Amino acid sequence: MHELFVWSWFAALTVVLTSSVVFLHPRVPERYVHTHAGLLLLPAAVAFIGWITAKTGVEIGPWRFDGLSWLMAFYISILSWMIQRFSLRYLHGDRSYRYYFWLLTWTASSASMTWASNDLRVVAICWGVPFVGLVALTALKKEWAPSRAVAVQMGTMFFISWLAVASMVVWLWAATDEWQLSAALSSEHLSRLGTWEKVAMNVLLILAVIIPAGQWPFHRWLLESVVTPTPVSAVMHAGLVNAGGLLLARFAPLFSTTVAHVELFVIAFVSVLLGTGISFVQVDYKRQLVASTMSQMGVMFVQCALGAYGAAVVHLILHGLFKATLFLQSGSVVPRPGRAVQSSASGNRWGGALLGLTIGISFWFVSSEEPTRLLSALLLGASIAVTWGRLADFREGRWLGFTVVAMLALISEKVRYYLMMLVHGSLLSGSAPPLALEWLAFLLFVVVAVAMIWIMRRPSSKAFTSLYMWLVHLGEPRLQTVEPHPRYLNIYVKEGTVDE
Repeated sequence: MHELFVWSWFAALTVVLTSSVVFLHPRVPERYVHTHAGLLLLPAAVAFIGWITAKTGVEIGPWRFDGLSWLMAFYISILSWMIQRFSLRYLHGDRSYRYYFWLLTWTASSASMTWASNDLRVVAICWGVPFVGLVALTALKKEWAPSRAVAVQMGTMFFISWLAVASMVVWLWAATDEWQLSAALSSEHLSRLGTWEKVAMNVLLILAVIIPAGQWPFHRWLLESVVTPTPVSAVMHAGLVNAGGLLLARFAPLFSTTVAHVELFVIAFVSVLLGTGISFVQVDYKRQLVASTMSQMGVMFVQCALGAYGAAVVHLILHGLFKATLFLQSGSVVPRPGRAVQSSASGNRWGGALLGLTIGISFWFVSSEEPTRLLSALLLGASIAVTWGRLADFREGRWLGFTVVAMLALISEKVRYYLMMLVHGSLLSGSAPPLALEWLAFLLFVVVAVAMIWIMRRPSSKAFTSLYMWLVHLGEPRLQTVEPHPRYLNIYVKEGTVDE
């Protein structure tokens, strides 16, 4: 029965890929794109049924479908449908209108197959194919010089990431004599690896995952990717930048040395600080979202460094849905006229801090089974405190807004809990890092938060000015990736004048 779902899913993917190719033909009317968008729900429906009925994994050739594979197939298919539905009107009139839908479909389909693979060779191939689609989507606006420059930069970075994965896969096969992923990562085969081999493979794995996630020191390409159209940005930030967390989760038994966990934590921690700082000082809304993604991916990798792979997978899914919504709604971020914003009183801030501290401590006591519960309690408490402060900035509807957010927070916690339970059984177990690393993470976040509050309360100090200007400079794009006025628009206007 489960094999039937697998073949049905592959058939549904074939249908949508064929549909996207058919739409490329100029004689096919543009209204066919609505039919194509409807067909995108086919693989989503099959994946959803497979997900809720999958009790154990099923293997067919180089593929293995378990709960995580079906969940990711459903998640990616739904995202693809949402983004392409949005693109129907948003991209209408673009010269590459048909090619956008073909490449969006190709990118999403290949990304779905990556997490259903149980063959190291297929994993290596499928890791690179979605990034090829993303670069091609970025390069479609070939008349625009910044778009070409960013596409070249992205292609270079993604090639390095793919080369790291390919090298690790070949090395793992040579050491274990197994192409099957689950067999190669068994304790029996991993015991053949020497300590230096594990460290080297883990370095390659870290390099492979932090590049597409835009982590320091490879964050520049992500900050400059704002030149891409909104649907492409949504695909990038809701899907492909999250892929590193899934790859680490799949290779958890190999990612087991303390050195690797510490190295990943340091990179992720620096990325969280830089991404958060850049998002605070940037005035461009889309650039704020990009910096926020850098920070959120850093938090996800901190969870991976602490061994909480299930929490990291759930984090990337919920973050992907949230960030896709923000990008698709970015055009509606316009201030309401006549709506004054008033600063909250100091009592509200202290009330938010007290509320966050209470909820954080309560979460730590009642969630004994939560992985990395110390860091999770800290982040939850800080989120509550910040949310209270933001809601208190608006007098009208303050308590109503807080009540709604509190209810949504409770619902989201239940959703997160059940997703954790579903994901946990599909992940290979890896060795946990030392508990001291979690305490170190906790203390570092607390120290940095206190230091930032101290600096922010002294806006006239030299430290504040230096930090502010440094973050602004860090978040600014290169000259090759910006233009005061897109020259290709002038070409379009001239061509239109000549045609008339």
